[in-house]
Order: sequence, then C-alpha cells, then structure tokens
Amino acid sequence: MRNSTSMFALDIPVETLRRWMTANELWIPRSKRLKRPYQPRYNLDCFGELIQIDGSYHDWFEGRAPKCCLLVYIDDATGKLLHLRFCEAETTFDYMLSTKAYIEQYGKPLAFYSDEHSVFRVNQNSQITQFDRILNELNIDIIFANSPQAKRRVVQDRLVKEIRLESICSIAEANAWLSSFIEQFNQKFAKCARNSNNLHRPLTESNLELDDIFTWQKTRKVTKNLTIT
Repeated sequence: MRNSTSMFALDIPVETLRRWMTANELWIPRSKRLKRPYQPRYNLDCFGELIQIDGSYHDWFEGRAPKCCLLVYIDDATGKLLHLRFCEAETTFDYMLSTKAYIEQYGKPLAFYSDEHSVFRVNQNSQITQFDRILNELNIDIIFANSPQAKRRVVQDRLVKEIRLESICSIAEANAWLSSFIEQFNQKFAKCARNSNNLHRPLTESNLELDDIFTWQKTRKVTKNLTIT
C-alpha cells in the first residue's frame, strides 16, 4: 500500500502562537530579555591622539535664523573643545575648511573619530571619499564609531542659551563669537590628560601645498583624441 500524506493549513493567530511558545519557554517576551551589555570605550591617554569630529544639525538660533549645522572637534583625552564652526549643512567642503583651520592651529592628530556619514565613508570598497583622500595625504587615520553612544556631543541647550544671551542671529556672528565660548567651556569642563605628551605632529608642508591638498580632486583619462571625459 502506498502511504498518503495529507497537508493541513493551520490558521493560528500570531498572539496565540506566541502564548504557546512562551508557555513552553520557546519565546522570551521583549520585556524579560536580557539587555545587550554595552562595552564603554575608555578615553585615550594623550592630547592629539584621537579627535572626535561630528556635525550637529539643530535650531541653534531658536528661529532668529534658519536651522544649521555645527561642526565639532573634541580631543578625546582631555575633553577640550578644539574647533567649532557653524555652516549651512554637513558637507565635504565645510569639513575641509574646518579641518584645514584645525591643522593650521594645532598640527596633525594621530586619528579622527567619526560616524559613518557619507563625507567620511562610501559603500563601495574600491572608492574613497575626498575627505579620506585628504587624510591619507596627511597621514592621519580615521576610526568609525560603532554606535551613537560611543561619541561625545556638545550639550546643545548650553550653547543655545549662550547664543541667545549674546543676541546672535546669524552664522557669521556665531562663528566670530565661538572662540570665546570655547575658552569658557574648556576652563569649566576640560581635564588633564593621563599622559602629558602632545601627539599632534607639526606640518611639514607649506601653506600653498596645504591649500592644494584641501581641494576636490578627480582622476580623468585623456583619450587618443586628447580629450577629457
């Protein structure tokens, strides 16, 4: 005799199936699941060893001017604000301007620490961003944060209140004033590094060569007709 197998379609509500699985310890409710442990990243030892960079888009002027982005550069070892700059958006050109100004003031850090914004990383493995090319030429590493908790941010409400007290209503006015805010912030919140060494490296390039590095560059091929696509 030939065995016959019958297929039955069971229409079971999802909640009923979940209750059955829970009763047989095959399903753990979300409220009872163990939270994934978060491994904190400890600050490094030396000034200039790692610089956190970030862009924060916010209504900094509380309606007195359009929303804009604040580029933030913070030393990991000391918590010092090293560079702030308001701009309309978080673009490659704005990071070029800010990073060039930072390097001219402090020298070259060992590494920058950033999120995976398109300014810093592209999905194609064979391609690099303009910002990554610049760092390669300057021999500066870039490390990507694995989670939002791994990055330190400037407390927004503190800066917003200071801007309000100064009656600042534009990006230009804010950028002209930021140096005094940085000084006050560092006096209150910056700390001494565990190691007193400054790992910023001095520039060996002239200002003209640095201007050439901080440009948008593309590779093109010259055809047999001496034309460029």
